[in-house]
Amino acid sequence: MSNTTPATLECKNLTKTYSSTDPPTQVLNGIDLTVEAGEFLVIMGASGSGKSTLLYNVSGMDRPTSGSVHLLGRDLTSLSDAEMSHVRLTQMGFIFQQGYFLGNLNIRDNILLPALKAAPDATEEATARVDALMERFGIVEVRRHGITEVSGGQPQRASISRALASSPAVLFADEPTGALNSSMSTEVMDALSDVHASGTTLIMVTHDPACAARGDRVIYLRDGRLIDARSLGTWTEDRATEREDELLAWLRELGF
Repeated sequence: MSNTTPATLECKNLTKTYSSTDPPTQVLNGIDLTVEAGEFLVIMGASGSGKSTLLYNVSGMDRPTSGSVHLLGRDLTSLSDAEMSHVRLTQMGFIFQQGYFLGNLNIRDNILLPALKAAPDATEEATARVDALMERFGIVEVRRHGITEVSGGQPQRASISRALASSPAVLFADEPTGALNSSMSTEVMDALSDVHASGTTLIMVTHDPACAARGDRVIYLRDGRLIDARSLGTWTEDRATEREDELLAWLRELGF
């Protein structure tokens, strides 16, 4: 029997077609992709290339038209909606451009709620984990604040804390700095780099080369096809400019 550890995420011949248009619109065209444990994968491409659609389909937020998606060896495309919801709650974390917080809860309770739903019999452990995450990402002082009472990078740091509250196998981020200025973007990417350094698998969609340069590997989509990939190795602050320049040169060759 093989002892090989399965990849964190693997999709084969993934397609997505929207039949509500005339003619039908094929957004993903036979994508094969493997993401190893602890990898920081970045998805790039021009607007309309299928970046977010790929993220939604590999994370189970949407269903592919054909092909397979495996998380830790488990076929997600065979799961019922209820089973897929449980997988997203317990094994995946999500960060979006907007936080999607509940306005009637304070910051701490917004972070804690999904962790309690994922493990309702482990309240003390979930609470301790959430408090540690808020300390780690520097938002303890705003834990009792409402979402409208915080600003800058604090809401996204709260989003990162919430996404990690259930100790997910993989963290998905869709344009996590899209609504932030450059200094706040750096703040959020520093937090994500810290998450990655601790061993969490990350898959991020971004249009920003400076953010993409934080990844271990960047894939490039065009017309729903994976046309090229670039390995950058482990990010270090002293090589930040060099990595961004290398990535920009590659992107220009691809017509980005």
